[in-house]
Amino acid sequence: METIFASINERKFINRGFLNGFFCPIYGFGAILIVQFSKWIIFVFKDYSTSLLISIVFSTILVTVLEYITGFALEKVFNCKWWDYSNNAMNVKGYICLKYSLLWGILAFLLVQVVHPTFSKLIFSVPVSTKGYIAAVIILYFLIDTTKSVLEALDLRKVIINYTDLPVNKYYEKIIKYKRFFLAFPRLLILNAGILNRDIRSILNDKIDKIKVEIKSRFR
Repeated sequence: METIFASINERKFINRGFLNGFFCPIYGFGAILIVQFSKWIIFVFKDYSTSLLISIVFSTILVTVLEYITGFALEKVFNCKWWDYSNNAMNVKGYICLKYSLLWGILAFLLVQVVHPTFSKLIFSVPVSTKGYIAAVIILYFLIDTTKSVLEALDLRKVIINYTDLPVNKYYEKIIKYKRFFLAFPRLLILNAGILNRDIRSILNDKIDKIKVEIKSRFR
């Protein structure tokens, strides 16, 4: 959803996830927390309306806490916020804010009431052995993609921190190589901002301009 929204806004495809693939693990973990917590709430509170209300409220809190922890951890690793809600009302250190927490509540309601019940029926109809193979493939994919993405992010961190030790052309190549991180998380563009030959925004804009010129020249 976020990738589609961002792509429409920017009028070009933007993968908003941390991984190379089109997945956002933070939402996946959030969904799992919501589904498991909702099952426990329904078991404790027999009244449907009460259990639904409590489930949505606490699901909103759980996902908000998850977003805070993720934002905090990423900032500690890169010394920069990957997203910043500081301009939004009732935010906490820019990691979380009321507007997006309320959005998580709406999504939690849709997940519990519509998405999960619908997909559960589909999944239950798949043979157990087939689900086992599918699960194994998915787990393998995520292990590979996560490992690759983490190594790339750590390499990018090393490049940005030790930029003075790298030749300009090598630094340029690395920034272009990892441009997907900057497209997915625009806040990262402020790193090394204004530093001659090391300004990430200038490097990426220069690359885009060169691509536009190349495309125009081909159609002349």
